[in-house]
This record gives sequence, structure tokens and C-alpha cells, in this order.
Amino acid sequence: MEEKNLAPEAEEKEVVSKHFIEQEIDKDLAEGVYNHVQTRFPPEPNGYLHIGHAKSILLNYGLARQYGGKFNLRFDDTNPTKEKTEFVESITADVKWLGADFEERLFFASNYFEEMYECAVKLIKKGKAYVCDLSAEEIREYRGDFTNPGKESPYRNRSVEENLTLFEEMRAGKYQDGEKVLRAKIDMASPNINMRDPVIYRVARMEHHNTGNKWCIYPMYDFAHPIEDAIEHITHSICTLEFEDHRPLYDWVVKECEFENPPRQIEFAKLYLTNVVTGKRYIKKLVEDGIVDGWDDPRLVTIAALRRRGYTPESLKMFVDLVGVAKANSSVDYAMLEYCIREDLKLKKARMMAVLDPVKLIIDNYPEGQTEELSIPNNLENEALGERLVPFGRELYIEREDFMEEPPRKYFRLFPGNEVRLMGAYFVTCTGCEKDENGNVTVVHCTYDPETKSGSGFNGRKVKGTIHWVAAHSAEKVECRLYENIVDEEKGKLNADGTLNLNPNSLTVVKDCYVEPALKAARAYDSFQFMRNGYFCVDCKDSTPENPVFNRIVSLKSSFKINK
Repeated sequence: MEEKNLAPEAEEKEVVSKHFIEQEIDKDLAEGVYNHVQTRFPPEPNGYLHIGHAKSILLNYGLARQYGGKFNLRFDDTNPTKEKTEFVESITADVKWLGADFEERLFFASNYFEEMYECAVKLIKKGKAYVCDLSAEEIREYRGDFTNPGKESPYRNRSVEENLTLFEEMRAGKYQDGEKVLRAKIDMASPNINMRDPVIYRVARMEHHNTGNKWCIYPMYDFAHPIEDAIEHITHSICTLEFEDHRPLYDWVVKECEFENPPRQIEFAKLYLTNVVTGKRYIKKLVEDGIVDGWDDPRLVTIAALRRRGYTPESLKMFVDLVGVAKANSSVDYAMLEYCIREDLKLKKARMMAVLDPVKLIIDNYPEGQTEELSIPNNLENEALGERLVPFGRELYIEREDFMEEPPRKYFRLFPGNEVRLMGAYFVTCTGCEKDENGNVTVVHCTYDPETKSGSGFNGRKVKGTIHWVAAHSAEKVECRLYENIVDEEKGKLNADGTLNLNPNSLTVVKDCYVEPALKAARAYDSFQFMRNGYFCVDCKDSTPENPVFNRIVSLKSSFKINK
């Protein structure tokens, strides 16, 4: 009788643990708090975005996609003193480049100024807001501190009618900047200082990038932000930990303004990278002082700078995934970001030959005037990238470090009497060198074995050393820029006086580099592996067909390891 398998082995299913934000969203959906998920990325357009913002963008967009919801891009443009159209455009480009598709949902807080004004009027009518004449300094004094409760403003008990009149006069431009503010009436004894009658509107005669001179009063961020979320039907307001103490005020605003199905704020840990500059104040000073050539200088970690340097959206997504979502702040080693770009590029990019510190190599027994083209694989780890033809001739350029007259032990490159393999070409034996009057090597001489052409089996012989080269007759001269961190890693980011501890070697410009002629056709953002020198990208700002410029994205090796 045939035996039946009464307990078939269950199919193994991959169990993916969810982070705490996903768990909270699952709970809200299961309990019917929301019937959809809608997230947003709400930057203030007062500078360029940096790597930390990439985490927020990808997290918010990823959650929307995961739950079949929508994702908005909205500019929190309530402070026109620092906001520019340039920043709006750069941020929009960054979000698109990262692949966070907001479709047609591009919004501005300034488009809701009328609704915000009506919300403020509603609070006044409910006795929940009042016009205050205290100066900014007096408001700070009255607020108290963490050990002392606040003191009520002498203007706190103005009548609803008086407050409505004064607020209308504020809007009409009757008062000077700082002369009056509108404050929420909450609790001056609250242990949370943010709840001690915060200012929600101030008089400010400023030109706004979006509304021009239409308004002379502007809402404060903590008042505007929850209203913006509620108007857009955001379900989960995902923000960083510094807003945790502001959450009670966020909840108070949406409740007292009587929004249905109000959004919920959830905080997560910021992304901190070791020894990099992310603060807009510091970057702005670096730009203004001419230490960097703009917000997109490749030594910075703004998204525009990373893009210009040659980082890819895929590498930043990998980095954000590795960092994860946590409730406690911590720092991440910059080497992890470098690991991610290497992992992303290693199978995608052609491995080209480029000589950054050239010295001429002459093959004395190679026929003068003769040239040939050699077929070289584009990437030995990815055959799908195919092969290319590379010119070869009697005179080549090699790296200066690939020749030594008196080498140390285990030096397997060129020295008198030693044989090496020219990558994709022949075996050559060093016969000597020429020097200038200062003793510097100007030419290295060798002979070649024509029976050892690559692909021929090398005539049964093996050598330990392989070096790359570029044929002199067809070489293209380019500029290469080598980058290090803009701050000194050994001494730390800040000096004792709070200024940045700048690394004097953060940029090295190498003018006379030689590369394969195929690289002459490279265009902005095209990237390659330069054998032994690292991954390089065509600079999008300074490179021209006449004078190509390549930025080193990252070197080839790192001590950083990932447990897979």
C-alpha cells in the first residue's frame, strides 16, 4: 500500500522583520484609524539637500509605495528670509534623481497661507490664541526654562474681539516687524516649553519667492506644518527625532483647528555620517568663502555633490537600507557609503586603462611605426559588457610607481631584469631607464616576447606582476581630481572655537593624466573603473570635450566590511 505523506514539509518563507514605523502603520490600518497611507517630504528651500535628507526622502517614498499609497513633495516655505527659487529647483531635481516619484503632487506651504490665516482666526474665536505685544526677548524671559514655569503675558487675556481686530491690522500692515505676534494660548506652566504659548504668527515685511509682497505676516513652522499635512490628507508625518518634543504642539494644532482624520507624527533617528559637513550654516560659509566651488562641490555630501562626484541613486538606496530605521541617534562610518558605491558599480562599469602619474615605457624590440589593436574585456566579472579594441604601440605610458631601480622584496612590477605582463598585451622584460639631470626617471626601457600575446596562452610561461598602460600615440590627456574628506579625519570636525577643521589635502588636481582614446567620447556623469586607481566620473560642471575632467568617486579598496 502506498504510504501517504500526512505532514508535507511546509514551504520555507522568508520572514522579514518590520521596523517600528511599519509596525505603527500596520496597527493604524488594522484599527481603522486610516484607510490609506499618504506620506510627504517637506523640505524648507533654504539650502541644498544632503545625505541625511536622502534617508528621509527614500523612507517616506518607500512607505507610500509599500502600502499602495501616495507621496507628496511639499516645500515648507514659511520663512522667506532664507528661501530661494534656486533651492526649490535643486531640491526638486534631487528628489527626482533619487527616484521618489511625487507625480503631479508638488506643493508649497505658501499656497495654503489663506487657509492658515483662517485657522488662526478660528483659534482666536475659540479663545485659543491672542495678540501679544511683548518683544522677542521678553517672550523668551516670560517663557521660563526647564526648571522654572513660564509667566503669563500681560496681553494674554485680551478679548476675542480685540484679538480679531489686532490680527486683522497685523495682516493689513499696520504694525512694524516684531511689534506684535499672535500666540497660541495653551499652558505657561507646561513641562514642555514648546507648549508655553508659542508664537504662531509674526509680522515680517519680506519678499517671498512664491507670493511676492502679498503677505506681511507669516506663520511659524510649528503652526504651519501640521496644517499643511492635514490639508494634503497626509496620514503619517514621518520626521526626525528633534521634532519629538514638538509633537504635542503638532497634535494640539490639528485638534484645535478641527481637522477630520488628522495626521499622526512619528519620529525616527537622523542619519549622522562621521567626519562630513551637513549643516547648512557650515556649507553656506564654505561656499561664500570660496573654499568649495558651490553647493555641489564633490567634497561635500549634498545630494547634488554626490551626484556630481559620481554616486548613483542605487548606491544611496543601498546605503539607506543598510543604515536602517531606528529610534535612537547614532553615527555611521563614511566608509559604509563608499562600500555601497563600489558594490553598485563593480559589475556595471567598464574597467579602463588610465595613467595618472605617467612615465614613458619604450619597447625597444617592437617594430618602430607599427601599431595594433588589442581586444580587452570590459569587465572580467561581467562578460555581458563585452570587449573593446585598445590601441597598442612601441611607446606606452605606465604609472611611475610601476618601475623601481632598486625595489624592495615582493615588488613584482618593473625593475632591471624583471619580467611583467602588460595587461591584455605582452610580457615585457625591463632593461634599464633614462634619467634627467636631477636623477628623475624619464623613460623606462624594455623588450617584449611576441609569443606571449594575450589570448595565446603566454607560450606556457607565467609572471607574477601585471601592470596597465596607455599607448602614447593614441593617448588622450585629461585632468583627474582626487578627493578626500573636507574636514581633517585625524583631528575631528571642529576646532576649539567652533570653526571647521579643514583638510588642506581635500582636493588634489592631477593635470597630465593619459587615458585610452575611447574615454574621449565620455559625457557628463559617465563613470568607469580606472584600473588600480578607483572609480571615476566625468565632471558635469567643468569637463569639456576639449579638456575632459574626471572626478574620482572612490578608491578601489576599503577596510570596511559588511556581514552578508
